Amino acid sequence: MSVVSSVLVPYASYLRVYEPLAAFPEPERGHWARYAGRSRMPTAQDELRRSLADLVATPPVGVPVHESGDAFVTEMDGVVCVCPWRTRLRGWLALDELVEMFPGPVLDAVLPPVVRGQAVADHERWAERNPDARPWILTSVWHIPVRWFVLFSDEEREYAEAGGDGESPVLRYRTPMVQARRRLARALRTLREAVDEGPLTDGLVDLGRWLEEFHPRALVELDYGGLVHALPAEQLAGDRSAADVTEGIAALRAGDSERASEAYGRLAERWRAVRNRQFAN
Repeated sequence: MSVVSSVLVPYASYLRVYEPLAAFPEPERGHWARYAGRSRMPTAQDELRRSLADLVATPPVGVPVHESGDAFVTEMDGVVCVCPWRTRLRGWLALDELVEMFPGPVLDAVLPPVVRGQAVADHERWAERNPDARPWILTSVWHIPVRWFVLFSDEEREYAEAGGDGESPVLRYRTPMVQARRRLARALRTLREAVDEGPLTDGLVDLGRWLEEFHPRALVELDYGGLVHALPAEQLAGDRSAADVTEGIAALRAGDSERASEAYGRLAERWRAVRNRQFAN
C-alpha cells in the first residue's frame, strides 16, 4: 500500500452533489445517517488510493466488483448532506471515455480487452435492473468544463493555500442547488439568444438534466481536486474562472460581444495551458 500512497494525485476535477438524508429512501437513509456519525470520514485521497490499488493488481480491476458504501459528508444550514461515491457506477461510465482518450495498444496495456469486456457485460446487466441510476459525482481529467463554472459565483469561491505540514492547497466552489439551477437556466437562455446552438449549449442542457435528478435542497460543489498541482501557486491563488464565465455571460446579455470574447479568451488560455501538460514528457 505504501507504493500506492506515494503516487501523485491524478489531475482530475470533480462536480459533486450532496443530498440531504431525506432524499434517500430506507434502508439507505438509515445507512447514511449512521455513516455520518463516524468519527473519521474517508477523503478523496482515500478513494483514489483504493482505485489505484485495484489498477496495480494482476490482472487489473478496471471496475470494483462491489459498489462502495462510502460517501463524502457535509452540512448545509445544519442539515447533514451526503454525496455517495458510487465508485462502481462511475468506473463503468469512465470506461466509455477511455476509448476516446487512449490509442488501442495503450488502452489494451492498461486494461486488457477481456477485463473491459467483462466490465461492459456487468454494466449492461446491472443497468437493466437499475435504469434510473445516476452518479453523484462527475469527473473531468486535466481541465474543468466551462459549463461547470456557470453554476457558481465568484463569491462562493473557497481557497486555502498549501499547509506547512504538507497539506495540498484547496480550491472549490459550493452553492445551493436552487442557485445552480437558476444560473444554468439564465445562462442557457442568454446563449440561445446570442449565439448559435453548439457544444456549450448542448453541454448545459445535459448538465441541467443531471441536476434535475437531485433533491432541490441539495448542495453542489466544484472541486479543483488534483488540478491544484497542475497550476503554479500564484496562478492558482489568482484563478477567477467562475468570475470570467459570469462576466462573459453578462456581456452577451448586454450585447457586448467584445467584452464577452475577452472574458472567454482569458478562460480558454488559462485552461489550454493546463490541458497541454497532459502531453508533456
